Parts: sequence; structure tokens; C-alpha cells
Amino acid sequence: MSRETEGHIGLMENLQSSRRSYDLLEKALSRILGDGKSTSKLSQVLAYASVNVTVSYQEIRKIIKDDPEDILLLADKWRLLLPVRTTKSAGWEDRMLVLRDGEIYEIPNLIRYLVKNALDTGKWDPEKSIIEIFKKFGEPDWEKITGLVISMAEKAIDYRITGTQIKEICLQFGLNNKVDGLIAQLKAAGIISPKLGSIPDVVSARSPIYELNPSIM
Repeated sequence: MSRETEGHIGLMENLQSSRRSYDLLEKALSRILGDGKSTSKLSQVLAYASVNVTVSYQEIRKIIKDDPEDILLLADKWRLLLPVRTTKSAGWEDRMLVLRDGEIYEIPNLIRYLVKNALDTGKWDPEKSIIEIFKKFGEPDWEKITGLVISMAEKAIDYRITGTQIKEICLQFGLNNKVDGLIAQLKAAGIISPKLGSIPDVVSARSPIYELNPSIM
């Protein structure tokens, strides 16, 4: 067999392997987004972003061979991709979704883990990804974090939870001595983000308010 033939076979095998991985990711995403062309296209974009961390508007157009607008609106709604451009802070509510050439979008830390696992397994598995990321953070109580996040999701209303509620849940899991550190890690993981603009709600709740990433609910 010639080198050229071997190279062609290797290329075809790589393409088939990539196609299988995209299909597995699409299958996983369809469980939260539903079936459809948008899910299929978004799976390709997320696969790219999981490797490169960021993706540009132009790159998305090349990947999906179509206008990126619908894909980006869907990704933003589910906090799968976030605009790098902000008005003030790095909080999700301060991200400015601008749909034009030159704009950059980033994949939250936990979503990157979810996507990489889904490319191999076809499953959208937040629990496994949470364990992996908190182990990487060096969190000694990593085995308690999935239960903590599940309890947060159960307490949340419209994906919102207060700092007081998080503190109470930490107490239930014996983590009351590290609440601030855990909140910082949950933010770094892309699981929660502060809703700094909800001043009336914060005053009413007498506590900071956080948004939970809907894609892990």
C-alpha cells in the first residue's frame, strides 16, 4: 500500500471519528435543547470551542456554513457560550451579545467539560463534569459538590438562588466554614454568576442573588 493511500485512509478514519463524536454530542445536547438543525450546528461550534476556549463570529459562520445569529441566541439563552464583550463586570448579565464580525465568545469552564465528555459518551452528565472540575480545583470536599449543586438547583426559582440559601445548603453538607470559597469556585466553574443588577431583589432578599447555569439543571 502506498503512503498516499495510507494517508487517504487515515484521513477518512479521522473524519469518520470526528463525525461520530459530533453525533454523540448532538445526541447529548438534544436532551436539553431538543432535536433540530440548530442543535446539530451548535454541537459543531461547541466542539470547536471546547478545544479553543473561544470562538469568533467569523469562525462560527465557517463551521456551520450559515448565519450564526440563531446559534448564538440559543447558546446565550442556555449559557453555553458567553460574549467576551461586557458592560461592567464578567457576570453573565453584563455580557453584551453583539452579533457581528469581530465579536468573540467563550465557553464556560463547566460547559467545556460537559462537551468533552459528551463527545466521548453521548451523555450530558453534569455530575461527572462537576466532580472533574472540582478535583482540578484541588477542592478536598469534591465528593460533596454534586449534592450541593443538586440542592441548589432544587431551591432555585427561575434559575435564581440567594447567597443565604447557598449558605444554608453548605451548612447541610458540613461545608459552612468555606461558603465564600465555594461560591468563588462555583463562579469560576461557570455554575453560577452574580446578578448584580437586581438591586431591588437583593434588598428584598437581604442577600446577594446568583443565576444558576440552566444547562446543568
